[in-house]
Parts: sequence; structure tokens; C-alpha cells
Amino acid sequence: MSKRDLKKYVSELDKSQLEEQLIALYDKFKEVKVYYDFVFKPNETNLLKDARLKISNEYFPIRGKRPKMRRSVAQKYIKHFISLGVDSFIVADVMLYAIEIAQALTTEKQVTNETFYKSMLASFEQSISFMIDKGILDDFKSRVVGIKDEAVRQHWMNSYQFNAVVERFDY
Repeated sequence: MSKRDLKKYVSELDKSQLEEQLIALYDKFKEVKVYYDFVFKPNETNLLKDARLKISNEYFPIRGKRPKMRRSVAQKYIKHFISLGVDSFIVADVMLYAIEIAQALTTEKQVTNETFYKSMLASFEQSISFMIDKGILDDFKSRVVGIKDEAVRQHWMNSYQFNAVVERFDY
């Protein structure tokens, strides 16, 4: 069904039929429930706190012996926040936090997996692109430079690429 067909169908419904359809969607699809729960009670502080806790648990697990270090956990939260329409500053904060917590782990424990460093660089580039698109890169300048400096300080195998990313933006 095209958007035009949907508009035509919706315009033919009366108010009570529309209400019934919305309630049915709310009951049937979790995504719709999450969306409306956020729209009517946008508690971004709790969302941010939960995301930070889950991301940090990937690198510094509360239970278990070894960190899983899955970038996908942070990516899932970032995608979810963007789909909900969470404030861009909060999304950028989560993006940078995921890299910073990974760097905290590599301060304590050497990671030899090359894909780990590649994924952190990809996250860094993605966060920079997001912040440029939203026009908020200057607000996060110190954290961006801090991440680059930490990658260099820890001698990450791709630290020169972190440096190159930052140099492209004349910091």
C-alpha cells in the first residue's frame, strides 16, 4: 500500500474507527507502544541512563568473567534513539560514550583483536558524521579530540586514522 492509498483510506474513516485502529496498533506492535510511550512521556534521562549501563556492561560486566565488547549493543541503542526522535545531543553522547568506555577497557586490558579497533574507528567516523549532519560537532569538540588523543596515547593500531579524521575538520 502506498502512502497515498493509506491517506485515502484514513480520510474515509470516522474518528471512532481511527481510534480503534490506533488502539489495535498500540496493543499489537511493541514498536508502536514504545513510540507512543515516548511521545507522551519523553523521559530521555532514563533512556540515556539505561543505554549507558548496558553499554558499559559490555566492557565491564557486572556478572560474568569476560567482557563481550559488542559494538552492536551501542548501535542498537543509537538506532532506537534516532527512530524515537531523541534529542541529537543525547544520541551523540551515547555514540561517544560507547567509544570512551571501550578506551577505558583498553587502558586496563590489551585487546589484540584487529576488528575491535576497526569497529571503534567506524563508530568514531559515524559519530562525527552524525554530529556534522545535526550541526553539533562544535559542542562535542573536547570529547572528540579526547577520544583521538586517547587512541594515540594507547598506541591503537589505527590511531593515525583517528588523527586523520579529526584533522579533516580543522581542530
